[in-house]
Amino acid sequence: MKVFAVGTIINPLTPEQQQQIMPKEVPDTLQLYLDGKIEQFWFRQDRPGVIFLMNVASVDEAKTAVSELPLSEGGFMTFELTPVGPLAPLARLIQKQA
Repeated sequence: MKVFAVGTIINPLTPEQQQQIMPKEVPDTLQLYLDGKIEQFWFRQDRPGVIFLMNVASVDEAKTAVSELPLSEGGFMTFELTPVGPLAPLARLIQKQA
């Protein structure tokens, strides 16, 4: 299943907090990528945060994965999780051949 995880910074980090947290946040995020749970990732352009396209078995699995990231655990970032799938109505455009 695919899940968009839209992360928003809700409590900006001080420079000292960045020095403490980011050395753990980056490798933990990359590990989710290497494990195949994060398929793609982007920085948000509208506000501080990230967007992950996740490949997981369930929304609960995505929730667990992002909630264990240091920024989430520390109360600095929250995630909105949205499951997505194929655009099913497009099938109507395909002519069935006999």
